[in-house]
Amino acid sequence: MTSLPDRQNTVALVEQAQRDGARLARACDIVGVSVRTYQRWSTPQGTCADARPDARRPVPHNKLSEVERAVIITLCNQPHYRSRPPAYIVADQADEGCYIASESTFYRVLRDHDQNHHRGRDKAPEGRRAPTTHRADAPNQLWSWDVSWLPGPICGAWWYLYLIVDVFSRKIVGHEVYAAETGELASELVEKAHWREHLALRDKPLILHSDNGSPMKAATFLQKLYDLGITPSRSRPRVSNDNAYSEALFRTLKYRPGFPAKGFANLEQAREWVLGFVHWYNTEHRHSALNYVTPDQRHSGEATSILANRRATYEQARNAHPERWPGAIRNFGLPDAVDLNPEKASHC
Repeated sequence: MTSLPDRQNTVALVEQAQRDGARLARACDIVGVSVRTYQRWSTPQGTCADARPDARRPVPHNKLSEVERAVIITLCNQPHYRSRPPAYIVADQADEGCYIASESTFYRVLRDHDQNHHRGRDKAPEGRRAPTTHRADAPNQLWSWDVSWLPGPICGAWWYLYLIVDVFSRKIVGHEVYAAETGELASELVEKAHWREHLALRDKPLILHSDNGSPMKAATFLQKLYDLGITPSRSRPRVSNDNAYSEALFRTLKYRPGFPAKGFANLEQAREWVLGFVHWYNTEHRHSALNYVTPDQRHSGEATSILANRRATYEQARNAHPERWPGAIRNFGLPDAVDLNPEKASHC
């Protein structure tokens, strides 16, 4: 509800704008109220306060009486019901041929008497925080990484694939396959990728996003990030969508034709296969999210000229046969910036 001083200030601003020659609808739109709201606030007697807090509302005809509410409280506090939820109490009373009120009414009455609280040793439910949001408008500003398990030679044996992908270009900038999942190995991976991309002399900070796995939170790994000047970022617990770029890359890898779904015979075979996949993905794979240029071309900046040549080819074809092109040619642009977990608009 809008307080009386805020109402008076808003009405005064709109009236001043009208005296200066502004239209009513435009003035109301600028201050953020509708014309009808302004008319309701502005009366011949002056700006009126909100009457809803002091309004007298009729009592619902089906409201429980105080006696009936007291019966619910007394029933819920009986020894054999005091640790039971309303759903149990209502069902048990129904088995005895007695109906007092619905489950929601039980909850409402208990809440009014401050007797509805979280119980048990488990943690009370909490509201989920908003995801961490980042934006990259050039390569090597925002990386995403994760560890995935590759099947081994027998059931229950795994090799661990470490992958780092550049969110802006989708290029795999670092990868390793190890026999263990540790913070020390993750530190080696990040350091190799950092030097391979020649980031030692960069002024702009690099953000490395990941989930909440144990290697990502290891003290050794975090210290390495600080030494390299990399800012760590992590997803919300148990929300895989917050690290969607890495998850999508793992999906592409494991559904690639030729992936040995029955397992890699040894560590060397796994490393050899992943090396071939990375080469294909970076240099040959025409990525649908990049308008079908390769991640390497996007990373190096070649994508702009390649897409411009494609556009020229399409325009030449349309000029040669305009009757075959009822609409515009395909959009060959690429986004100027890429968002990781973009914020939703407030009106959505």
